[in-house]
Amino acid sequence: MADKKNYLFEFAVVLSLALFSCNSNPGRTGKDMTVAEYFDYGDAAVQTAGVRMIPIQTPAGEFKVWTKRFGNNPNIKVLLLHGGPAAGHEYMECFESFFPKEGFEFYEYDQLGAPYSDQPTDTSLWTIERYVDEVEQVRKAIGADASNFYILGNSWGGILGMEYALKYQQHMKGLIVANMMASCPDYGRYAQEVLSKTMDPDVLKEIRDIEARGDFDNPRYMELLTPNFYKQHICRLEEWPDAVNRTFAHLESAPVSSQVYTIMQGPSEFGIAGRLANWDIKDRLKEIEVPTLMVGAKYDTMDPNAMEEQSKMVQRGRYLFCPDGSHMCMWDDQKVFMDGVIKFIYDVDRGDFE
Repeated sequence: MADKKNYLFEFAVVLSLALFSCNSNPGRTGKDMTVAEYFDYGDAAVQTAGVRMIPIQTPAGEFKVWTKRFGNNPNIKVLLLHGGPAAGHEYMECFESFFPKEGFEFYEYDQLGAPYSDQPTDTSLWTIERYVDEVEQVRKAIGADASNFYILGNSWGGILGMEYALKYQQHMKGLIVANMMASCPDYGRYAQEVLSKTMDPDVLKEIRDIEARGDFDNPRYMELLTPNFYKQHICRLEEWPDAVNRTFAHLESAPVSSQVYTIMQGPSEFGIAGRLANWDIKDRLKEIEVPTLMVGAKYDTMDPNAMEEQSKMVQRGRYLFCPDGSHMCMWDDQKVFMDGVIKFIYDVDRGDFE
């Protein structure tokens, strides 16, 4: 009996030491970390709340892009790619309410030309290829690699995420494409042939008349589109969140940002008419090998059926449908969106993704 008691005592001591060792291990990640560990970015001088201007090399010289880091997790690093182009990170601030609770390390990021980053005026910079190269430079700067790097791109950010994966997926662990079809011609047709038919015919006629005249600076154009299209298909919340309002306000007030948007997207979200108008990589989706989540929404500007089909075109895909959501379903169908995205990241991280 004495020997058994000694054995149990020794076992308890060893177990306690093991647990203490685990709980005091500075390499702990995610939910196991203390708040102090999670927000320890190793800043040696002035604390910047995670904000960092990352230098980017371009054919037109060196510029800087704005990033903001949240958390410390060497296993999961998520880079958020905003839409627009040049709309900026602000409408993606909703992730701040969800990802820290999961212990994810993630980055808000204004791409070059967006309001918080440098604003070069050389229009040759506004190409998919250069933006893909920019994302690769940001990846290196944040220390992400194939063991931990996830991209979450919404709208134009989804284009950028898919294009990045086609060139650099060897550096990725997972891809999330939210609300972006793999064909801009298909997106344009869906807006003009499907969504436009849900509008009041008189409103649609006035919009078409303005477009036919090329009078896109006419305030009446957005007066018509805001309640009849944006409020129906961009964000369906009765009162738009402050972060969404700031996004549109800054996009409109920053000359270079609005120029980038018009050059690449066209004058509005009602279809597409810029440099991206003929972009189509549907036939190349089969080349994407990394686990991929495609997110669609019932009221989106993107056809949700096409989003589901895309999840079957990649080699390892999953589809997430937001039944109450629109183009910004991270806001107007938030629980479904966030639960699905978080589950995807955990499944990939644990090796449980199928």
